[in-house]
Amino acid sequence: MFHIVLHFLVPAIVVSVFFRKNWKWAYLLMVATMLVDIDHLLASPIYDPQRCSIGFHPLHQLWLVVLYAGLVFPAKTRLVGLGLLLHMALDAIDCQLTNGVWLQ
Repeated sequence: MFHIVLHFLVPAIVVSVFFRKNWKWAYLLMVATMLVDIDHLLASPIYDPQRCSIGFHPLHQLWLVVLYAGLVFPAKTRLVGLGLLLHMALDAIDCQLTNGVWLQ
């Protein structure tokens, strides 16, 4: 449960520090990147607290994380890229805390 709260709290902190001028839009875009978790619907079971998302789910592959990092550089995709990177980082931290590994 705390992991899910972090997916809302960490973007709020980032937005409050770096994107104060347009904080509502920035927060909405960064939280919208949680839609990347739609790939969890392809797994059976859909939720497994012992499963590491990174490297397991299709949209959580390492090569895509590199692509997400590339989205940070153009201004038009910066918030989406940052939101996706934060999401992947939080998922990787969760993997480490629950399973002692950074990826599947």
